[in-house]
Formats: sequence, structure tokens, C-alpha cells
Amino acid sequence: MLKLFRSKIYLAILLMVVVLLVGAVGYRFIAGYTWIEAFYMTIITVTTVGFGEIRPLGTDGKIFTVFLIVFSVFIFAFALSVFTEYILSRNSLQLLKRKRVRNQIEKLQGHVIVCGFGRNGMQAAERLKAYKRPFVIIERDKEVIEKYDGEVLFVEGDANEDEVLVKAGIERAQYLIVALPDDAANLFVVLSARQMNSDLFIISRASLVNSQKKMELAGADKVIMPDKIGGDHMASLVVMPDLTTFMDKLGTEGENTTNLEEVEIEHFSNQMQYRSLRDLDLRKKTGCTIIGYIEPDGNYIINPEADLKLQPKSKVIVLGRPEQIRKLNKMFRIG
Repeated sequence: MLKLFRSKIYLAILLMVVVLLVGAVGYRFIAGYTWIEAFYMTIITVTTVGFGEIRPLGTDGKIFTVFLIVFSVFIFAFALSVFTEYILSRNSLQLLKRKRVRNQIEKLQGHVIVCGFGRNGMQAAERLKAYKRPFVIIERDKEVIEKYDGEVLFVEGDANEDEVLVKAGIERAQYLIVALPDDAANLFVVLSARQMNSDLFIISRASLVNSQKKMELAGADKVIMPDKIGGDHMASLVVMPDLTTFMDKLGTEGENTTNLEEVEIEHFSNQMQYRSLRDLDLRKKTGCTIIGYIEPDGNYIINPEADLKLQPKSKVIVLGRPEQIRKLNKMFRIG
């Protein structure tokens, strides 16, 4: 629709330019005005400001002026209606778009809220999008929102304000990623979000070491320090480069390049009852290898024994090539 309006605007501008050119040429050769006088006479004629003639016009000049006034009135009226319609339609489209986004957010349940769409927030959004996890971005920079509008769901505003968190569906969300550049702002968001949803799993960014403890006291479940992780990673490339590179490849982005998968035991029990890891026999069925087991209380077991008894609400970590992971997901309908 906006393209149609733009084409009408281009046509209106072209017609106005044609009127001005025709008027200038007509007064130049019909009335014998100079180019400056012809252009000036054209402007005061088509705008109907009521100024007098520069020099007396003959019969041909007066007839030309009559036709110029009639045509210019119609053309300028057409241009005015096009501009007005475009502005009103643009505002209407923006309102409809915001309403549609608001309705989409209201339908979300168990989604992820990302506060801030800077470097860290954008990376988080890309990973969530790759894994098809529903998420909402809270961002106050209008230019950023307009740039990525249509790609993700945005809530415009300051994440420090409770009403903005409510618009993002904080009561229905399952996760909150706080990725604002300022530690104080992150701390305030964590504190507010924890009061609004006690079951929310909060992951916060921190720049300073002494901010980590404060974030945890405020209610953050996990605190990530990007600078520290980056430094550790660079040092690891020096100390054990091959192992670090191998681990990087395990974490390659994208749904079709996943090498690791976290699976809840309930996904397997929907098919049949399993009592131990041996009963799952994932290696034979999918080619994936179980490398970790997470007990219901959150305890991690690395490289668990095959006879390990499975417990409700526990999870397994499996390793496999992308095609093996896809086979696992398809067989047990995971994700």
C-alpha cells in the first residue's frame, strides 16, 4: 500500500514541476518576460497570492494565465490530497502494526524477554531465533526498532519501567535476558522482574566483578560477564588451542548445525517406559551419545554409567552430528 502512495506522490511532484516549467516557458515566449520574471510570475499565479502583473499582459498572455490557474488549481489540489492521504495512511499502518504486535505478544506463553538490543542482546536474539524459541525484545531506540521491524517482536520503552515489562508479558514469560550496557540498569531490571514474577529464570549481563554478587542477591539466576568469557576464551586458545577450537565447533550457531542437545526424560517416556540409560539405547537408535545427565535437583553427572537409573524431571545431554541430532528430534518429537 505504501508503494502505491509513493507512486502517487511521485506523480504529483512530476505534475507540479510540469506546471511550473510550462508556466515559465509560456510567460517567457508569450509575454516576453525574462526567465526570472517568467518564473516569478508563474509562482504568484499558481499560488494565487494576489500580486499584480509584472508588466501588462496582452490577450494571449491573459488567456494563458487563465488556463494556467485552472490547471494548477486541480494539480495542486490533487497533490495536497495525495500528501494528506499518505500521512494519514502511514499513521494508520503504524497503529495497525503496533496493534498486531501487541496481540502477538499477548498470545505468548513461556516465552523469553530480552532487554536491550545491543551486541549481546542481538546475539541472544539470533540464537533464540535459530532454535525457534518465542521471544520479545525491549528496546527504547526507535532507529533500532525501525531497522529490524518485522524480523522480531519489539516493545518500545525503557526496561526499567514496570509497565514496559508488563507489555512484554513478564507475568507469562519463562526466561528474562537482561543485556543492557549499564550494570545499575541491569540490577534495577532484575530486581523489578523478580518482584513481578517469582518463577522467572533471570539471566543478567554484568561488566564489573563486584556487580555479580549484587545481581544474584537481586534475584538473577545466572550472571554472565562477556568480557571475562572473552578473555578466558582467548587464553584457552593459547593454552589448549585444539580443544578450544573443537568446543567452539560443538557450539556452532544454527538449528541445522547443532551438535549438542538437552532432552528431558519426559520426551522419552512418552514413547515407552525407560528405567535406565541403557534402556534408552540412543547410540543404536540415533547415533547420538549421552555425555551428561542432569538430576532433578540440578546436580550434573558427566559421562554417566549406562545403568544409571532415570528419574522424573531429569535431563540428558547428548552429542551427535547434525543429522543424528535431527534424527533424535524427529524420533522423539523434541523441540
